[in-house]
Amino acid sequence: MTQELVIGIARQALETMLLVSLPILLISLIEGVLIGIFQAVTQIQEMTITFVPKIVITFISLLVFGPWMTGKMIDFTREIFQNLPHWIG
Repeated sequence: MTQELVIGIARQALETMLLVSLPILLISLIEGVLIGIFQAVTQIQEMTITFVPKIVITFISLLVFGPWMTGKMIDFTREIFQNLPHWIG
């Protein structure tokens, strides 16, 4: 294994990780901004207003995007295992 190959695999792993985590992070970010605006407008500073909806929305987004996320991770893992004999030999 050459240094370029290892760096390429690491780059591909990071890209896959970012791609898989992006939907959940974006949804959480949008939800946080909306709740923050709601709290600023109503001047309600209750902590459960931010905590409970974020858990619910994150869980729902995991249900929606879970199969796609799992498929991307399985594809990456399958590619690693299929190419392993070529890289070693």
